[in-house]
Amino acid sequence: MNTLQAGASAPQFSLQNQSGETVSLSDFQGKKVLLYFYPKAMTPGCTVQAQGLRDIKTQLDDLNVVVLGVSIDAVARLDKFTIRDELNFTLLSDEDHQTAEAYGVWGEKKFMGKVYDGLHRISFLIDENGVIEHVFNKFKTKDHHQVVLDYLNQ
Repeated sequence: MNTLQAGASAPQFSLQNQSGETVSLSDFQGKKVLLYFYPKAMTPGCTVQAQGLRDIKTQLDDLNVVVLGVSIDAVARLDKFTIRDELNFTLLSDEDHQTAEAYGVWGEKKFMGKVYDGLHRISFLIDENGVIEHVFNKFKTKDHHQVVLDYLNQ
């Protein structure tokens, strides 16, 4: 796994959101984008992480930051997740994990002795010009939103 680092150009993508509409990174030129990759919608850790971001959306709006959550879940599952947890930001379906691979967050994982390929929980702050400003890869799911806010407010 070769995760992109700060200073790299953010790979462009177009993915379907929870409503089945196509969303592209280029749609957000002039704004910062928090592109966060998470393993699976509606699982405990991913739910806590999403709820934290939901709860700070106003602060992120004030800082000109848009949140895009990416998983390999199908659009229908993302829609259920959005409704169930009243999420107020965009979730994107990367079922073929091409975007995850482009950002270097798809790779070997281990769980209970089993080795498999999967999506790693890593977030990228992309600046207004499409350059990766910061990579968040060391955080607990319950603290992710605060780690992001602390970085943005420094």
